[in-house]
Amino acid sequence: MKRLLTVLISFSIILGFSLQVQADSLKEDDDVIDEKFGMPIVVYGETLTEAQKQEVRDALNIKNPENVEESIVTAKDLARLIDGNPNSRMFSSVKITLKEKGHGLIVKRVTPDNITKVTEEMYANALLTAGVENAEVEVASPVKVTGESALVGIYKAYEDRGEDLDPERMEVANDELDIATNLAEKEGLDSEKVGELLTEIKQMIAEQNPVTREEVEQIVEEQLSKMNIKLDEKDRQLLIDLFEKMRELNIDFGNVKQQLESISKDIKDKLNQVIGDEGFWDSVSNFFKKLFESIANLFK
Repeated sequence: MKRLLTVLISFSIILGFSLQVQADSLKEDDDVIDEKFGMPIVVYGETLTEAQKQEVRDALNIKNPENVEESIVTAKDLARLIDGNPNSRMFSSVKITLKEKGHGLIVKRVTPDNITKVTEEMYANALLTAGVENAEVEVASPVKVTGESALVGIYKAYEDRGEDLDPERMEVANDELDIATNLAEKEGLDSEKVGELLTEIKQMIAEQNPVTREEVEQIVEEQLSKMNIKLDEKDRQLLIDLFEKMRELNIDFGNVKQQLESISKDIKDKLNQVIGDEGFWDSVSNFFKKLFESIANLFK
């Protein structure tokens, strides 16, 4: 039994170390500067102390601050860009790394326990509505926040780089995030389900290309029914109004759909890189098979 316990402990250590090494290998090296797209942009909330700012750097895997463009997002930016409270405290910070066309939009909360309200899919949906594409966006906060102000940091990053986003699309994106977070507070709903609902509606719009409000309403109703989501009349109309605004802006939903699909593809690819080695997992399976056989033999 002592030998058995020793083998189990040793295997656990080796397995944990192996997964950690593979996971670490997925992290990008920020010492390599992309000469085509420039350095990643990091926007810090203005309320952060120096110690908290360093905590955010660590969370975002920023080893050398000289290899990123650093900026500050203020409460005035919040008021100017999304009509927020000019007296707000700003903790949410973001890192944006521009990518090749076709890469898609990837959003990750690197401190998920501290971003309590807005999910990756909510961020992605709002950003695509605003016109942000082909980028990797990482969101972090050293303290618990709801997460809405991170959207402002992303807008500010594009503004600082001279790539102003369409104000009308930004306004609709802000409405979308507000509706999403409000719906997530309803009984029987959660953030993940709301994010999935928005994605499904956009994908259906991309496939059906509605030309009237009635057609938009039908798509919304079908997805609510399909996902067994019950909303009161006011919330249903808010959702329909939101997607009708998007339709009127002539957003390329086909491209949006492609970008959204990249989110699930990226997650799947990374999982495969970490745990997808069939030979490795076959050996794990064989190990436990032999282990259980050994345990059974002890009691014969």
